[in-house]
Amino acid sequence: MAVLRRLWWLIALVGLVWGLQIINLITGYALNRWFGLLPRTLSGLDGILFMPLLHGSLAHVAANTAPLAILGALVAATAHRVALLSSAIIVGLGGLGVWLFGNTAIHIGASGLIFGWFGFLIARGFMERRPVPLLIALGVAVVYGAMLWGVLPGQPGVSWEAHLFGALAGVVAARVTQSRRSGL
Repeated sequence: MAVLRRLWWLIALVGLVWGLQIINLITGYALNRWFGLLPRTLSGLDGILFMPLLHGSLAHVAANTAPLAILGALVAATAHRVALLSSAIIVGLGGLGVWLFGNTAIHIGASGLIFGWFGFLIARGFMERRPVPLLIALGVAVVYGAMLWGVLPGQPGVSWEAHLFGALAGVVAARVTQSRRSGL
């Protein structure tokens, strides 16, 4: 039961992402046009909140589900008291970065949040210098370290801006929540 108390929000998030994917699929991906993040437009501002929930295809949402669940579970398990605050900082600050500096396209997908959790877990481990967060940081770096190439431009149709600003927002979230964290 303690595990479910720490993971309820992540289970709800993954369920919401998949539920919206089904609606998006049925509507011909209208949700992406209505609620995707379109940089430097008033109508695109709501995309800061909705971008992580929307995806462009079944393959896109499927590719994001495993890292979303794994990195989210690590955040929930090891930083449970600040998991929601850190996630809100990542979504808000990372999305704002994309809105301010992203290329003129509709940005969607949970990868900004995934990169944010990646940055949060790595930064947290090195900032706290305690054994468990440091081991988690090292493990995440080893398993997901190749993700860092995703912060560079180059792959058409991929929002490298969401990756970059998500990762940077994760580092900021680790710093902001550092004194509020209680650990395991």
